[in-house]
Amino acid sequence: MRVPLPWLREHCDPPLDVRAIEERLTMTGTKVEAVHRHGVPSTERFVVGRVIAVERHPDAERLQVCKVDLGAADSAPASIVCGAPNVQAGQTVAVARPGAVLPDGRTLESVTLRGVLSEGMILAESELEIGANGRGIMVLDDLTPDAEFAPGTPLADVLPIAVEVLELEVTPNRPDCLGIYGVARELHAATGAALGEAPWSDDPGSPGPLAGVEVLVECPELCPRFTARVLEGVTVGESPLWLRARLLAAGQRPINNVVDVTNYAMLHTGQPLHAFDLDRVAGARLTVRRARAGEQVETLDGQLRALDPEMVLIEDADGPTSIAGVMGGARSEVAADTTRVLLEVATWNGPNIHRTSTALGLRSEASSRFEKGLAREQCMHAQALATRLLIELCGAKALPGTIDVGEEPPAGAPLRLREQRVRAILGIPVALERQEQILGALDFATSRTEDGLDVSVPALRREDVTREIDLIEEVARIDGLERLPATLPARRGAAGRLTHAQRVRRAAEDAMVGRGLFEIVGWSFAAPELLERLRLGPEHAMREVVVVENPLSEEQSILRPTLLGSLLDAARYNVARTRPDLAIFESGTVYRASREDAPAHEHHALGALLTGALGVRAWRGAQGEADFFAAKALLEGLLGRFNVGLSARPASFPFLHPGRSAEALADGERIGFLGELHPLVASSWDLARTAVFAVDLDRLAQAVPADVAFRPFASVPALRQDLAVTLPSGVPAAQVLEAVSAAAGPILADVSVFDVYTGEQVGEDRRSLALALSFQSPERTLTDEDAAPVRERIIAALRELGGELRG
Repeated sequence: MRVPLPWLREHCDPPLDVRAIEERLTMTGTKVEAVHRHGVPSTERFVVGRVIAVERHPDAERLQVCKVDLGAADSAPASIVCGAPNVQAGQTVAVARPGAVLPDGRTLESVTLRGVLSEGMILAESELEIGANGRGIMVLDDLTPDAEFAPGTPLADVLPIAVEVLELEVTPNRPDCLGIYGVARELHAATGAALGEAPWSDDPGSPGPLAGVEVLVECPELCPRFTARVLEGVTVGESPLWLRARLLAAGQRPINNVVDVTNYAMLHTGQPLHAFDLDRVAGARLTVRRARAGEQVETLDGQLRALDPEMVLIEDADGPTSIAGVMGGARSEVAADTTRVLLEVATWNGPNIHRTSTALGLRSEASSRFEKGLAREQCMHAQALATRLLIELCGAKALPGTIDVGEEPPAGAPLRLREQRVRAILGIPVALERQEQILGALDFATSRTEDGLDVSVPALRREDVTREIDLIEEVARIDGLERLPATLPARRGAAGRLTHAQRVRRAAEDAMVGRGLFEIVGWSFAAPELLERLRLGPEHAMREVVVVENPLSEEQSILRPTLLGSLLDAARYNVARTRPDLAIFESGTVYRASREDAPAHEHHALGALLTGALGVRAWRGAQGEADFFAAKALLEGLLGRFNVGLSARPASFPFLHPGRSAEALADGERIGFLGELHPLVASSWDLARTAVFAVDLDRLAQAVPADVAFRPFASVPALRQDLAVTLPSGVPAAQVLEAVSAAAGPILADVSVFDVYTGEQVGEDRRSLALALSFQSPERTLTDEDAAPVRERIIAALRELGGELRG
């Protein structure tokens, strides 16, 4: 919302400059997004001039040469070439002298036009952004007939040519600040400066029945209040300059005096209005009802819009005239020949207006206010102000009576504000007198009680302030949030600690960082095409995605079923910027749709991606490339941090390379997958050979013991023996190690593969594994005789896998 500062100062004028006002409003909750300057950047070189003589330009039929007195006693009148048709000798005009900077950024210079020197510019309204008229120059005698200005008077003393404008971010819970007077009330409370009388306090209209006009509201749940007045003898024309200038500074386009009055009243009070040409309202009757399916209305922007039964319209005897709360219709709009005006001010259901404007793709100043929920009392505020202005500016006469369908809601019970509770919440005491002062400045009524105040909430804050804590917030923000001390909340024997799953999550993230990986943070949203790019068919569980009902875009219309999407996007971004060696991970939530109306399943996952060289590239070449075994080693290191063993069982995944993928198991339970990306998937993200893994941290936490017991180091040395065995190529090394461990029993302290050989000596489709066996007893040093029977059991287990000893 744009708030011109001079307009604001009419109601509340603290002795502060614009920056101090900006800071005070922002610190008390009315955030000022920016301060703009409407009009000229600098008022220097803009003065009042008087046209002494006007002559036709010798070489241009449409130009005239004017001699203009600019008030300088020691200089001759300026020569200014002007193309305006209405310039005449004797006029008092606005002049920009050479060196003046216009609103569009142009710096005016003395120029020669068709052989005649022009020493400035006689200005039109549009050239100063104080009006929309650019057809002729401004004649100050006509604009200010009761005042005389000497030539040379600074133009800023006569016209609002440079206006500072506050741009506010009004939160949805504060529709009372959508009007200039509401912002003035906030400034009054924040600074203590006096607040002027409400602009609607003087109402020239009258209550009671209104003859000749009828209003019927068929859906009171969507239109809680509808008011209307009739004004006759209206003369439609151009608004006075002050009104046009204010509307332009506030971001509105002047149209005519009737429409400008409704816009001005809306900006002033926050309540939208609409003026009907009563002679174009068929039957002099308005009906408020739900639209019928497919019903159409031509709105003021010239568009024909189709409605549905959830939308509300206003109709006369000939059919719909406007879309309620959004935009008026073209058929009954005010025109140049309008003499009778039906002034409508109503309250509409906020959520319904929001739905209507969204469905129609039609957002207006009115709809943006109504959708936030306006108070019913604001209807008469706007009626009073608009009626007075139509009488003053349009020569209108208000007919007796006001149609008022609907009632103001009854006043709610007072809220109790306890002095001790204020102190407990804020951490510092706020004197009761100060609380009364703050709430009174915000239009709350207060009365003292034994333990604090009884507070009556004003109508415009009825939906926002409903509890004692809301009142405490009002006191805190006006008294000064910056004054509150930093304190901890009161606790009674409470001790906070992380859950077991949270500790596992943090330790896992630290372990990944400790191994040199960089953490990324991706969106929880994803595009549906992610599923196709990962080659996920209809049968795959990851296809059961959670669809966002109201997505920001198609690219964010589902919740991600895997971390791979954001990891691959980050990898492609880095590789495209000459960073081919990458090791990254992400820890975040993934989502899966559930069947039979059950809540969506979500769990915290950890995923990692490796591509390019694993170490620094040097003159001796890269230190290994990212592959399946690099990902497996990283995952083993992660699980080793928790004393959990990893089992990798061959498995097929659509997005992983066949034969280079596996499912990851911890204590026999599946916790995720690992492997190299399928070449088609990698190429879809413009990547080379890439290895990934992802684990469910919630399942991993179940496998991690809550407490780790210390086991003493063995005091006797281990007995090491090596064993070489040839096996079919299809037997995984992990299966070999599992068989060896199961056959050996507790005496086997460790087993690992330290060499792999394939070639003619071991035969076709076979390979040789060299195993390092470590036997150890906590009680004594083992001998070869102790290990011999265990070795035999191991050999027997290997033969069951098709193995044969070498040598």
